Amino acid sequence: MDDDEYAKLFRRMNPPRVVIDNNASDDATVIQVDSVNKQGTLLEVVQVLTDMNLVIKKAYISSDGGWFMDVFKVIHQDGNKITDTQLLDFIQMVPTHILSFSLVVSSVGVMPSDEYTTIELAGTDRPGLLSEVSAVLTDLHCNVVNAEIWTHNTRAAAVIHVTDNTTNSAITDPIRLSTIKHLLCNVVRTNSGSRAAKTVFSSSDTHRERRLHQIMFDDRDYEGAKRPRTSRPCVTLTNIDKDYTVVTMRSRDRPKLVFDVVCTLTDMQYVVFHGMVSTEPLVAYQEFYIRHVDGLPINSEAEQDRVIQCLEAAIERRTSEGLELELSAEDRVGLLSDITRTFRENSLTIVRAEISTREGKAKDTFYVTDVTGNAVESKIVESIRKEIGVSKLKAKVKQNEECSVLGTSRASQETTMGSLLSNIFKAKPSLQ
Repeated sequence: MDDDEYAKLFRRMNPPRVVIDNNASDDATVIQVDSVNKQGTLLEVVQVLTDMNLVIKKAYISSDGGWFMDVFKVIHQDGNKITDTQLLDFIQMVPTHILSFSLVVSSVGVMPSDEYTTIELAGTDRPGLLSEVSAVLTDLHCNVVNAEIWTHNTRAAAVIHVTDNTTNSAITDPIRLSTIKHLLCNVVRTNSGSRAAKTVFSSSDTHRERRLHQIMFDDRDYEGAKRPRTSRPCVTLTNIDKDYTVVTMRSRDRPKLVFDVVCTLTDMQYVVFHGMVSTEPLVAYQEFYIRHVDGLPINSEAEQDRVIQCLEAAIERRTSEGLELELSAEDRVGLLSDITRTFRENSLTIVRAEISTREGKAKDTFYVTDVTGNAVESKIVESIRKEIGVSKLKAKVKQNEECSVLGTSRASQETTMGSLLSNIFKAKPSLQ
C-alpha cells in the first residue's frame, strides 16, 4: 500500500471529532476539534467557525506529530455564548464533514457556474471605481447578486457574482463574456505604475474571502506606502534554535482576524504547528510556531521581511475604516449602480463593500470616507439618506479607538500567551 492510500485509510479509521462544551467557560462556548492533521486543516476549521459568524476569543493550537488538536473559545457576534441548539448541532456536523476532504485548490479559468458568473478584478484604487464597474455591468444587462470589494495600499480587488438580467442565471455566451471582460478591463486599467489591471472569469470554488486575499497578494499590495507605525499591526519573527519560526502579532481585535492570518500563512506555504490566540476588549495577540512546508523555519532575513509585510497587509485589508453604511432594499437591476453613483456624486470613496441579495432583498454594507480619506460630514450622510430613502440606508458611527492602543503594555498578556510555549520549545532539543 503506497503512502497516499495508507493516509486515506488512516483518516477513515480516525474520523474527526468535535466536542462542544458550554459549561467550561462563563463567557464563551468551548469547541475542541481533533483530527488527523494535513496541510490546511487549521484553515478549514477556522474558516468554518468564521462563516458561522462566530468570533474566536481564545485558541490553543497543536498539530505536531500528525494529529490536529485545537481548542477554540468562541462567542456569537452579539457577544454571547452559543445557545441555539440548531447552530450547536450544525457546528458538531460541519467540521466532521469538511475535514474528511482536502481543501479545494484554486483554479482560475473561463467557465462560469450554472447559477452565476464569477468575475475577479484587480487594479489601482481610485474614487468612483466601484461606481464605474457597476455602471458597466448594468449597461451590459448584468445583475450583481453578490460581491465583495477590498482596497488596501492603493490597490483594489473584487469578487463579483453576476447573472443575466432576463434569465437570472449564469452568462455563458463567449462573445458576451469577452465584451464584459474588455469593458471592465478598460475601467480598472491602471493609470500609472507597472502593474496592470486584471479581469478574469473564475470557475474556482475557493472561499471568496480567501480568494480576495490571494488576489491582493498576487497584486503585491503588501509593497509600497505604509501606514504610520503607531497605527500598524505589530508583527515580529524569531527563531527557536533550528526548530520553528515564532510569529507574534499584536493588533486591534476585530471579527475574522484569525482567519485572515491563518489564510495568509497557508497560502504562503507555511504550516502552523503550535499557537495561541488571546483577545482583550480592543487588542488581539496571536502567536504561531511555524515552518515552511519543506520542514524548515525561516532563515533568510529577506523572507522574514516578506512574511512580516504580508501578515501586516492581511490584518489591514479588512480593517473597517470609514463610516459604515448599511443598505436594505428590494433588489432590482441597477440598484448597486444607482447607490454607488450617489456616493460618488457626494464625493464619497468606498474603501470596502459587501453586497448580497437573498429572496429578492438587497442587503449591502459600505465603508466610506471622503475623497481625502477623512471622516464623512454628517450633513452629507443625511443628504444621501434623503436621496436614497431614509428607511433604506442606515449609518453606523463607530467609536474611534486611539491608535495608541497598539502601544499599550503587553507584559501580562505575553505571560499568558507566549511564555509557556516558549519555555516548552526552548527546553526541547533541536531537530536534526
